[in-house]
Amino acid sequence: MQARIFLRRRSLSAWGPVLALAGWMTILPALPAQGNDVAPPGDSPAAAGPLARNLSARFDRRDLARAIKLVAGWQLNRLPAQAQYDWTWAALYTGFMAVPESVAGDKYRQAMLRIGDELHWQPGPRIMAADDQAVGQMYLEQYFLHKDAKMMEPVRARLDEEMAAPQSDWAKTPRAWWEGSHYAQTPLWWWCDALFMAPPVYADMAAATGDQKYLDFMNRQWDLTANLLYDKTQHLYSRDASYLDKHEKNGEKIFWSRGNGWVMAGIVRVLAELPAGSPLRPKFERQLRQMAAEMIAIQGKDGLWRPGLLDAAAYPLPEVSGSAFITYALAYGVNHGILDRKTYWPAVHKAWAGLLTHVYADGRLGCIQPVGSAPAAFTETSSYVYGVGAYLLAGSEIYRSVK
Repeated sequence: MQARIFLRRRSLSAWGPVLALAGWMTILPALPAQGNDVAPPGDSPAAAGPLARNLSARFDRRDLARAIKLVAGWQLNRLPAQAQYDWTWAALYTGFMAVPESVAGDKYRQAMLRIGDELHWQPGPRIMAADDQAVGQMYLEQYFLHKDAKMMEPVRARLDEEMAAPQSDWAKTPRAWWEGSHYAQTPLWWWCDALFMAPPVYADMAAATGDQKYLDFMNRQWDLTANLLYDKTQHLYSRDASYLDKHEKNGEKIFWSRGNGWVMAGIVRVLAELPAGSPLRPKFERQLRQMAAEMIAIQGKDGLWRPGLLDAAAYPLPEVSGSAFITYALAYGVNHGILDRKTYWPAVHKAWAGLLTHVYADGRLGCIQPVGSAPAAFTETSSYVYGVGAYLLAGSEIYRSVK
């Protein structure tokens, strides 16, 4: 049974007794120090060998499983010896957790279980940083499967601490180390990527505990970010406030494909945990529909999206991580009746076919922009773990709808 499917079927009230663990937080082990040991999330070799020639873009379970396992296996074999909590790896972990049981999903979930144990189920050290909460998505999915409170209590404590902090503490977000002013006017989640990192963790926690406070906080913070960064005409997000007035060479605003992919993936991962009758559902479904309509209007002939969404001609290569997150969100929207299948499923099929053209024979997934905050140059061989996570999310979501 898949983790996200499992989540939608469980009873919220059933978890109450499990969570009544007096004194738990006094015995939590310390997070293993990483410091300079944070593993590089990818590389860009000069050559990467031949591209895969045995993959089919047909929406057939055998073909989809082959494409998922080739890339997942390559990346699993490259996991670093030391477990990682960094957001780059956390995005990969969500992809591993999504792989269906019939596509060797248990092997990947067992690997994630080992990582959680090695990290003692602790988030990263920065209290107010969405990036350090992202690993909580994997932890909570493991909790839903194993019902072991040690897997969720450290994350619960972190979220409670963040919610209790005064707004002045928002200066302790990563931005404090980069710019250093005007935090009282800046949302907690001031960059659009954060909408993938933190909100799904809050939604998972609400589902695990049945406590509405997590959804209330998440919803308020989402609105603060959206009110600042979401363009209600273009239906796209600026990466952060510094990009609100920046433009491409053709005069269009800069909208980063991976940033918007992060947002769309964040939306569907929140929706996956919202109860069917939640008053929050219409808002998130409406934004998914708006962004999805924009995305298929600008989808490339190869099925993918360029780093700068509104000036495709300025970028010679498609960007696979953003494209895969977008594909995942579109597929989820169709599978759950939010997006019209006749309109959007052909776009999903076209996008998946495009993604497969960047898989190498050994399973490397290429054409992924390195860590950044805006459209930038990269190479066809460039492979980074968050892009692999997005690819696995997309392939797994498509697989679930295919006979």
